[in-house]
Parts: sequence; C-alpha cells; structure tokens
Amino acid sequence: MRNIRVWAMLGCCFITLATCAQGQSKQKPGLWEITASMNMSGMPQAPQMGSHTSQICVTQAMIDKYGGPYSNPQRGNCQTTNVVVTPAGMSANLTCSGQMSMTGTVQTTFVDANTTKTTVQMTMTTPNGQTMIMTTQSTATYKGPDCGSVKPVTLLPSQ
Repeated sequence: MRNIRVWAMLGCCFITLATCAQGQSKQKPGLWEITASMNMSGMPQAPQMGSHTSQICVTQAMIDKYGGPYSNPQRGNCQTTNVVVTPAGMSANLTCSGQMSMTGTVQTTFVDANTTKTTVQMTMTTPNGQTMIMTTQSTATYKGPDCGSVKPVTLLPSQ
C-alpha cells in the first residue's frame, strides 16, 4: 500500500507538470487551484481515490523553461518526453523507473485563459510483475497573480 501512495504522489507531480502547461496558451503565472481524482485498476482491492484539491504557484520561469509548472518527483527516475504545446493544449509521454516502472501519457486542454483540463494515464508494473493502470483527471482554475503563502516548485538546473 505504501508503494501505491508513492506512485499516487508521483501522479500528482505529473498533474502539476501538465495541468497548467502554459507554453503557447493564454494561461498566466500566479496561483492555480487544481482538483484531481485518481482511479487505479488492475489490482485486487484497488483504491478509488476521492478528489483532492491543492494549490500551486506557477512562475514565469516555469512557463519559460517547461511550458508550465514542473516538479521533479522525489522518488523514482522520471522523464517527460515528446512534449507538444499548442494554443489549444499540451501532450507528453512520461516514463519512470525505479522500484516500479511506469509509462504513460498526459493530455491537457486549455479550456480558456483561466481553466485547464488534464488526463494522465500511467501503466505501471509492480516488482512481482502485476500491471496496474492509474488514470488521473484534473481541472485547474486560475485564482490570481498573487501566490500568497504558496511557494513555487523549485526549478532544477538544466541537465
């Protein structure tokens, strides 16, 4: 169960990456509120996570460097590839290795200047060879230019 929580947190990190991807969109830096729900299938007693709301602070540096917010997961080695940002949305492929390997996709739609909708679907294989699918759906809403007490995610140096 601990591993599921770790990978659920990784899923949230990917949501942070994707939900507000700003690249060529009209989304803007500032405080965003994200409501996400996650489903896991492929394992007995798969937990059905209820919705979770969090706030993130999107900086111009995040928009310039990553096309939106990015948080490197604290566990696992994850790569985001094939990122395509258009005025209508963003898509990317995700790959993680470590205790459990994971691959998947992210699709974000820029609904308008203040709203994005994202779906992240990850397929993971447990150490005992069991395959699980995690699907996270989220909506992000722009709250304003001032992040208040919400700190932006630390950007990692370029590799």
